[in-house]
Amino acid sequence: MRQLTMQQTSTSLPTPRFVRLVLQEDLLGGWELIRETGQAGGRSQVRRALFLSRAQAVDAFEAARAEHARRGFEVRGPHPDAA
Repeated sequence: MRQLTMQQTSTSLPTPRFVRLVLQEDLLGGWELIRETGQAGGRSQVRRALFLSRAQAVDAFEAARAEHARRGFEVRGPHPDAA
């Protein structure tokens, strides 16, 4: 399982925004990318994407991480390669 938390701090926002990405294997041998986004202390939205292969899931995880990094989010949680 890979997990990554990113946070965006901006002077225009009263509370920081966050993104949590989780990549895990499901019970049927597929892979699931869970993306949770929201404001700290407020509402959040959870989206799930299913993949048949680990390679596709890792590619989607890395693409999501890169997309949020371009938007100014910085890594705040465990590195995706951490055990």
